[in-house]
Amino acid sequence: MSSEPIKIKLIPNGPIRVMNGSFEIELSNGTIMTKEAPFSMCRCGNSNNKPFCDGTHKTCGFQG
Repeated sequence: MSSEPIKIKLIPNGPIRVMNGSFEIELSNGTIMTKEAPFSMCRCGNSNNKPFCDGTHKTCGFQG
């Protein structure tokens, strides 16, 4: 059985976009959550929905 490779895209001056797949994410407090793609992970550090992107990078001047 072959599976589709996981695709992750770094958006210029934006988030990490997880394009496909199912993931377990361990949060800093030890909570484990299951997340189905697509979703975006924060790179700017200013999201109010960490570790997920809320679009704050558009207004905080993030470059990366």
